[in-house]
Amino acid sequence: MPLAPDEYHARALAAADQDGRLPRSPMTDWDIFPFEAEGLTVRPLAAPVLPESPRAGAGGVDCRSCQDDRGTVWRDERWRLRRFDKPGGAPLSLLLVSRAHVDFTDLPDDRASELGVLLVHVARAIEALPHIARAHVSKWGDGAEHLHLFFYARPAGMRQMLGAFMQLWDDLLPPVPVAERDADAWAVARTLRAPYGGEVVGPL
Repeated sequence: MPLAPDEYHARALAAADQDGRLPRSPMTDWDIFPFEAEGLTVRPLAAPVLPESPRAGAGGVDCRSCQDDRGTVWRDERWRLRRFDKPGGAPLSLLLVSRAHVDFTDLPDDRASELGVLLVHVARAIEALPHIARAHVSKWGDGAEHLHLFFYARPAGMRQMLGAFMQLWDDLLPPVPVAERDADAWAVARTLRAPYGGEVVGPL
């Protein structure tokens, strides 16, 4: 059984130094770690804050994902694939969003199965783009309650960008030009439509 928040914090703090800083992660020595390890320090461990603040759009109230269809390049009756508001440094980054206001763990089994198939089709469509080695798929849910999943296209040959650090590289690299990003996003939408269905939103 997971520890209570204060017990979990106490156990972690026991491994920290006198300032509450945990040892650096072994990942800082990996070749794909984006930062120089020399001088890097871990922030002091903060105490738990309970109750947690509500996430954006909690209960569907003032939910941006429910109200805003901007950036959508593909959709069907239950899902939509959209661009980020601003391009990042990855060749392409996209969000898959449920059209209904649900969280990940709210999905009934049939919808969860559908999501699994759709994730594979979106990843295939991204990897069909020229010069893309991998489509990374990530799910976080601490910022907003509305279900959203992230896709990052990893450029071929860029071995420094392997794995989970691709999201950091997306923030660090210069933004991809909007026209280039949009053309690739619509190419993914067209590729997705062929085997999966749905409609392309925007240039065909």
